[in-house]
Amino acid sequence: MKREKLHLEYLLNATSRNIIWSAISTPTGLEGWFADNVISDDKIVAFHWGKTEKREAEIIAIRAYSFIRFRWLDDENERDYFEFKMTKNELTSDYVLEITDFAPLDEINDQKELWDSQIDTLRRSGGF
Repeated sequence: MKREKLHLEYLLNATSRNIIWSAISTPTGLEGWFADNVISDDKIVAFHWGKTEKREAEIIAIRAYSFIRFRWLDDENERDYFEFKMTKNELTSDYVLEITDFAPLDEINDQKELWDSQIDTLRRSGGF
């Protein structure tokens, strides 16, 4: 099934790059908004939701205070990934969180709604 690349941008009302970087790149930070439990073993990260759902991802690229890119280990297409990238708006000094993901064509809207919901949780938990 053909998958479409999805690129989303979210303005975060935060001026501390350390707080945002921690939220998108550490197990503790990711547990605040992305998954219920996150366990990292160097390059492999296990994400747990509820009592039964678990997916593992490999960190395939990372640049501190810039971006982190993951690839689901069970993904059929090895070129697909999901990425969290932070950039700073020089005019407002706010940060923008850019998310890149892939989804089947008929699930693009659902995937967008899921990310919108996740970012709402991030904003509430991080005070963004």
